[in-house]
Amino acid sequence: MRTETPPIVRLEDYRPSDHLIDRVDLDVRLDPRDTRVSATLSLRPNPVGRAGAPLVLDGDDLVLLALDLDGQAPPPDAYRADASGLTLHAPPQRPFTLRIETRLDPTANTKLMGLYRSGGVYCTQCEADGFRRITYFLDRPDVLSVYTTRIEAEREAAPILLGNGNPVEAGEIPGTGRHFAVWHDPLPKPAYLFALVGGRLDRVAKRFTTMEDRAVEIAVYVEPGKAERAAYALDAVERSMAWDETAFGRAYDLDVFNVVAVSDFNMGAMENKGLNIFNDKYVLASPETATDADYAAIEAIIAHEYFHNWSGNRVTCRDWFQLCLKEGLTVFRDQEFSSDMRSRAVHRIAEVRTLRARQFPEDAGPLAHPVRPRQYAEINNFYTATVYEKGAEIVRMLRTLIGEASFREGMDRYFADNDGTAATVEDFLKAFETVTGRDLSRFAEWYERPGTPRVAVSGRYDAGARTYRLDFRQTRPGAGADAPPLVIPVRLGLIGPDGPLAEATGDAVENGVFVLDGAEASLTFADVAAEPVPSLFRDFSAPVRVESDLDDAARLTLLRHDTDDFNRWEAAQRVAMRIMTAQVRGQDADAVAFVGALGAFLDAHALRNPAFAAQVLALPSEGDIADEIGTNIDPDAIFQARRDLRRRLGADLRARLTALREALSEPAGASFSPDAAPAGRRALRNAALDLIAAADAQAGIDLARAQIAAATNMTDRLAGLATLALLPGEAREAALAAFVERYADEPLVLDKWFGLQAMIPEADTVARIRRLQGHPAFAMTNPNRVRALVGSFSLANPTQFNRPDGAGYDLVAETVLALDGTNPQVAARLMTAFGSWRRLESGRREAAEKVLRRIAATPGLSRDVADIGARSLGG
Repeated sequence: MRTETPPIVRLEDYRPSDHLIDRVDLDVRLDPRDTRVSATLSLRPNPVGRAGAPLVLDGDDLVLLALDLDGQAPPPDAYRADASGLTLHAPPQRPFTLRIETRLDPTANTKLMGLYRSGGVYCTQCEADGFRRITYFLDRPDVLSVYTTRIEAEREAAPILLGNGNPVEAGEIPGTGRHFAVWHDPLPKPAYLFALVGGRLDRVAKRFTTMEDRAVEIAVYVEPGKAERAAYALDAVERSMAWDETAFGRAYDLDVFNVVAVSDFNMGAMENKGLNIFNDKYVLASPETATDADYAAIEAIIAHEYFHNWSGNRVTCRDWFQLCLKEGLTVFRDQEFSSDMRSRAVHRIAEVRTLRARQFPEDAGPLAHPVRPRQYAEINNFYTATVYEKGAEIVRMLRTLIGEASFREGMDRYFADNDGTAATVEDFLKAFETVTGRDLSRFAEWYERPGTPRVAVSGRYDAGARTYRLDFRQTRPGAGADAPPLVIPVRLGLIGPDGPLAEATGDAVENGVFVLDGAEASLTFADVAAEPVPSLFRDFSAPVRVESDLDDAARLTLLRHDTDDFNRWEAAQRVAMRIMTAQVRGQDADAVAFVGALGAFLDAHALRNPAFAAQVLALPSEGDIADEIGTNIDPDAIFQARRDLRRRLGADLRARLTALREALSEPAGASFSPDAAPAGRRALRNAALDLIAAADAQAGIDLARAQIAAATNMTDRLAGLATLALLPGEAREAALAAFVERYADEPLVLDKWFGLQAMIPEADTVARIRRLQGHPAFAMTNPNRVRALVGSFSLANPTQFNRPDGAGYDLVAETVLALDGTNPQVAARLMTAFGSWRRLESGRREAAEKVLRRIAATPGLSRDVADIGARSLGG
């Protein structure tokens, strides 16, 4: 039997629900195998729905125990119920009450959607459509209800009982060993924001007073014995609350804000109203177990989920096609928060690295889709870099176009106009049109079309007239000939041989921004004393691919003199990219000027801004190079070109790199801090270690072993181990063995150990991974562990995943099929690694296609995997 093609849901088919649910009263009696849920729904016909329409409630793997309509059991022919839904054929045409009792098995719920158990803790995940696995419901984001939830459990097994909203009542049930807690959320919300938690958990808490003088109890709940590792997350919540008040005027609206960390979670975290549930990797941190990158991720994701309280919860999305409305906007907000907490330039570089590594290839492959898709077969497959990261870039472009003051005013208007509603992208843009008087209909095109625009720029200097002219031309790969040009903000300036020249004058440039809104345009700068180098798309002002006529000498002028740190970094990246792609293509790849410029840069800036210097030293990734080449990609040639340039930098800059490592060493007895400044020093020390090891393996082994032995924090210990992981031999295997022995009882650290080995670019890595899948610490049931081992291999080891013999593809395919029956979301995410298969050279392309077709032909595939397979193959 072949898998059925998933049904297609289309934006154009949207219509309001025929019924509304004003109140939901839940009684959840928790049991590991036999949880009972009684849901009392207060319903009424929707005035804008279809009069007399049947009531169709969603379900997924449910067992119906009882059904009452206004207190009476309806006759058998009045309804139809099965595991996938409940239909009331002729519901009352007035307000009415429906009581539904269902039975669940949380322990058997391996999909980790709905109500399940993680390490003995009951928890929920309802986005996008998991609530239908708890009770029959109108499981769609435009049905908003007020929830009251009573939770009951054995006190010994679950002394902590948490729900959405504010605590109302709690107590014992005499003679049973059970207790209960009642939670009430006064603000209407869609079902995807429902949550409950029950289990044995430790708690850390503090008080926060909002700008509206509301006293809020902030609490973080973690696995017993790990409370001290929740301190940073707790602090991040408090800082997020304070920042959102200052930056966006948004105050928290409940009496409590709870965060719970669980070890089995398909996503990073979830913004359930007042009860955020997190993957524990984004909560737990100590210097011994978490790297600087972990601390930064915890800070960002805590902020992201908190900021959803307004951009996602108070104002939610009308339908799942509007997912970017809450996710893209909230990513933008968390990016701004992290930029204020850390180095704005360094964080912006990290954002663009992520966009280019994840979203640009997505836009160029078979899984490309608009920021607001027009259709989908499985919504879980659209939690993508396009929706999140490109969605955030659109919001950033909007701010660039209208200015910060108008942007803040527009955000205030958006929240005021849409509070308590399920909104659309049009509602969002309308708020900014209202406050600025601008027509944003053409700007809205960014939401509607897939693909990364290309902007070609050429410059011409007229020494006699002292003018400099820039010519722009935009194209949209894949767009039809009649597709309108996009509105593209180009932040720019001119750099001379000794520094910035006068800013552009005239009506075409406002506050350093030129708006390219036609297929072609020209811009002329007057009174330019010397031939300049244009600094284009400063701060990455638009998510486009830029094709300019700048040579290496011009780019290195930008590295030396540009006042925009992003473009200084970008200049170094572009020169390095030119050198490496030339080698891949068999062309001249002279690197003398580049190495010299980097040495001068380090002399002038490394100790003043180590975090930025570390970014400048980090070459474009193998994925970046492949994306630049675009077609007929040979991952082995790319790997060789990148390795050769790393060796060259390490050899020629070794004296400087060694001196920097010494200068940036932590003083003896210094306490660890995850803050930006010390993290930046560690980043540059470890970047120097990587390059030295690339040039001299024995020196790298000696330095890495010494660093591991002396390390007082996980950042330096893991960096040393990562260096050894790239250097075959006894030292590597001994270090890996010592590391796993030391951290055998630390699951999140073991994930790092698995991940490092998955990224070893050697011929025996596939065999190594197969051995590791049999390791006692590996579990296919834990998403973090699968992502660490198989996900790291498929996404961060291009030479071995894309082996010509197809062994890498086979490994991932086997994992996908093994997971599909138990956790299709994780299986589908692993499959996205095949997204660039059509751009490979012919041998690898054929091997990848063969594996994809084998997966697609497997009987009984989940909708998640079947959808990714069909789209990857162009079906």
